[in-house]
Amino acid sequence: MEVCGVQHAYGRRKVLGGVDLVLPPGTLTGVVGENGAGKTTLLRILCGELRPDSGTLRHHGRLGYCPQQAVLNDAFTVRQHLEFFRTAYGIPNLSRAEELMGVLGLTAYADERTGLLSGGTRQKVNLTLALMHDPQVLLLDEPYQGFDWETYLRFWELVTQLREAGRAVLVVSHLAHDAERLDRLFQLKGGILHERAEITA
Repeated sequence: MEVCGVQHAYGRRKVLGGVDLVLPPGTLTGVVGENGAGKTTLLRILCGELRPDSGTLRHHGRLGYCPQQAVLNDAFTVRQHLEFFRTAYGIPNLSRAEELMGVLGLTAYADERTGLLSGGTRQKVNLTLALMHDPQVLLLDEPYQGFDWETYLRFWELVTQLREAGRAVLVVSHLAHDAERLDRLFQLKGGILHERAEITA
């Protein structure tokens, strides 16, 4: 994915003032920033949900997006969600989804309605839906929110495997406590991305 000069404002409030970012294959990139810094706005633009005021964006291959807030229908089971997304993605079966569910400890909840699941378990569903079509570019917004420690570690093992398989992964968070796991770390500050070496308090 290549992002060049992306700007966006809500009325007179400029949120993104010219974002440049390259996500090469086989890399794990992090973006941190305070609440309100524009991280979610940036992700919405990167996934095509929001049109920027100016700038360009290009990506190659399938795109996966895991938003911070799971967009699930509480009346449907986990398995029903998977079937709907299988159809939408045009994939032949749920083998990859079932593999991911096993890794994340979600298999036992396959026939549960999502409205009855805990926040952490809903986030597992959210992540599975974003990954089940094997995207080349993966955008993750606070992806491990609500995970217990074991699932948190499994998440990072999974992300590392994706990087080794040549995927480009972007993890967005308000904290930089996972910096050592990343290839590159940026801070979104003043509407601009600053690489870790340039980050100031």
